[in-house]
Amino acid sequence: MQRYFIYLSFNGARYHGWQIQPNGMSVQQKLQEALSTILRTDTEVTGAGRTDAGVHAAMTVAHFDDNNANVVKMGGPNQLAYKLNRLLPYDIAIQRIVEVSETMHARFSATARTYYYFVHTRKDPFLGDRSCFIHYDLDFALMNEAAAMLLENDDFAAFCKTKTDVKTTICQVTKAQWEQIDEHRWRFTITANRFLRNMVRAVVGTLVDVGRGRVSLQQFADILASRRRTEAGESMPPQALFLQKIEYPL
Repeated sequence: MQRYFIYLSFNGARYHGWQIQPNGMSVQQKLQEALSTILRTDTEVTGAGRTDAGVHAAMTVAHFDDNNANVVKMGGPNQLAYKLNRLLPYDIAIQRIVEVSETMHARFSATARTYYYFVHTRKDPFLGDRSCFIHYDLDFALMNEAAAMLLENDDFAAFCKTKTDVKTTICQVTKAQWEQIDEHRWRFTITANRFLRNMVRAVVGTLVDVGRGRVSLQQFADILASRRRTEAGESMPPQALFLQKIEYPL
């Protein structure tokens, strides 16, 4: 058996997230269908994690196992990547395919994940599908003070979607920072070893409440300590969220 990592990107606007859904099109479904067609055998792919409906990935990873050397027979990983890109829809792109040890796992072997969340403060007809328009003033310096508290915390239950099957809400956040891209555009970067469902959009929504003056720094600390989702802010829209990078000990 040979295991392969597929590095890919996708625009999530048309999809019900990464994971296969009973009543909606998913990225995993499209990738599995294309891979099975090309390899001429049913092939399952395992992703690095879930992304919600409408969320994009500048880079994500999935793995699959080839038990019959089909990849080699067809010309190798580069040829497979070429054929997948020909078959997949326009909004899913394969960057590269590499052989890995069979002990490597797209989800469990990842050591860090980075997400970007984009906002713009002036109406722009070309940003609406990949950034969130904020029509009120925000204090980004204050939001960064609150974001720094995330690095001192390890339990993110306050930002976790309720009624999930998650076994632990412990995460190690190593970066959380707002950075200005230009006069009217900002990017929030957050890196952690793992993320909970809806965590990034809930964090951003609560930080925006800080920036609007609705939540003080002390109240933000209290929200973290409460471990209750009802205490935190609303989740931000999905189209501005990008899974940017996944790191592995390769």
